[in-house]
Amino acid sequence: MSGRISSYSRDGLTFDVRDEGPLDGTPVVLLHGFPQDARSWDGLAPLLHTRGFRTLAPDQRGCSPAARPRSRWAYRSAQLTADVVALIECAGVGQVHVVGHDWGAAVAWTIAAQRPDLVRTLTALSVPHPAAFVRALLTSKQIRMSWYMFVFQLPLLPERALASGGFARRHLIASGMAAAAADRDLAAMRDRSRARGGLNWYRAMAFTRPGANATKVRVPTLYVWSDGDIALGPVGARLAARFVDAPYTFETLEGVSHWIPEEAPEQVDALLGAHLR
Repeated sequence: MSGRISSYSRDGLTFDVRDEGPLDGTPVVLLHGFPQDARSWDGLAPLLHTRGFRTLAPDQRGCSPAARPRSRWAYRSAQLTADVVALIECAGVGQVHVVGHDWGAAVAWTIAAQRPDLVRTLTALSVPHPAAFVRALLTSKQIRMSWYMFVFQLPLLPERALASGGFARRHLIASGMAAAAADRDLAAMRDRSRARGGLNWYRAMAFTRPGANATKVRVPTLYVWSDGDIALGPVGARLAARFVDAPYTFETLEGVSHWIPEEAPEQVDALLGAHLR
């Protein structure tokens, strides 16, 4: 049995980790999205601990203070995936369940597809398989729903908007995020390096080779989408099944916004209770 970890290092960067729950429990890696950090799992993680699971929730690249490279190139998909592989190997826990939300879901899909030897099951919240998302961009209104991704390519202005909090706060609340959560997450963005690190996930998308993340997932997969999500539409959600060659469950949470882990932790816990067993 491995001991607790509070951080781990890879390629000169150090990542903070929240390692909680029964030490001898089956490990579940929780991957947050943007503009959040590991605190976004505060509602769900304790429920998993009650079920006997150990949770490992890192502050990912661009979020941890000692893991904020400046270059957009440093945030390409291969690096984001390798960071989580390093976490699993550092923890020394063998195969893990991987649960990701938003950008964390995109990374989770890729890890499950490329390193099935490390993954017991995959659970993706909100974001579909990367190849399904790309197809939805090209064939539906998803490209209009993803307008912010293009705005984030601008230099400096997005960082300033996040730091000032005004427009960004109104948008997050309009998208369904609780006001307290919006204030918490935007407070961190007052640090320009933190804002730049999060935005660089979007700015590095152009560096991903077409088709690089199209590999099918071959581990048991649960994909949870919410019909109140203003950023991700139903077309990509429906297409995700095409990229799973394993037992697959698709669930829609009705009346729930994009911020599934914080808005509906009990519903997600109930789904995970069956999936992770």
